[in-house]
Amino acid sequence: MTITASRPVTSGTETPRTARRWWRGRWPLAALLALLSVLTVSPFVAMFIVALSPAGRPTVPSRWPESLTLDNIARVVSSTGFAGWTVNSLVYALVSVVVILLTSSMAGYAFAKKRFPGREAMFWTFLATMMVPFQATLIPTFVLVNSLDGVDTFWGLIVPTLANSQAVFLMRQFIKGLPDELFDAAKVDGASEWRVYWTIVVPLTRPILATLGVFVFLWHWNDFLWPLVIGQSDATRTLTVGLTTLRTEETQLSLLMASAAVSVVPCLLVFFLLQRYLVNSIVMTGLK
Repeated sequence: MTITASRPVTSGTETPRTARRWWRGRWPLAALLALLSVLTVSPFVAMFIVALSPAGRPTVPSRWPESLTLDNIARVVSSTGFAGWTVNSLVYALVSVVVILLTSSMAGYAFAKKRFPGREAMFWTFLATMMVPFQATLIPTFVLVNSLDGVDTFWGLIVPTLANSQAVFLMRQFIKGLPDELFDAAKVDGASEWRVYWTIVVPLTRPILATLGVFVFLWHWNDFLWPLVIGQSDATRTLTVGLTTLRTEETQLSLLMASAAVSVVPCLLVFFLLQRYLVNSIVMTGLK
């Protein structure tokens, strides 16, 4: 009897073949995604190039600027009220993030894991407010805040935007997928509702809290209509509204792009600092 030994298959010979086979079937999709990425990023790149171009000089898209300068950024930053507008925007965005994350996580926990009469009706009624555009409630909200002497105040700027049904929905869907055994074990050990929330719900929902925090920060930092209506002086005027007043005074394109670039930079910093939490939330959602 003749015994023939089969030749072992080495990973060194198969890996390149596998990679070529994988690339051969997916390169059109990769090329399409790369093209879409370039089309998405190009307006931001053009905005920063124009913002850094000398005022009154030819720039993109007609020609590449001969030199770049920070003069336009300096003029915007040194304008009257810029520091105050930035602080107001930070207060508006950060306070909203903290309060919305706290209230939405509590409400999401109650709607997902607690049993009480009218829970479903209350949840879907609250969720139905997402279908009502903000413009439809703008005038009634302003009249209510004005009757409470909240115009041109920080509480009048922040409080009406804290009821976020989308945040409650996202938290409820995430918490609903957490194992019930964790909460039952905590109750057996005698943990209070606050301890269950703080030691179980908050740590396990940290990725979705970070993701939601990024979205809420971007929503409030870029918010324009409500701050424009409620903030009637530099004391409560946000950066987006304040920069708009500069745009009405300045007509040079480079200064307009400089003001837009200044307002975008904090959003980019927040995204890059917290992008790993965005990835973790997607991974954990898939694992569940």
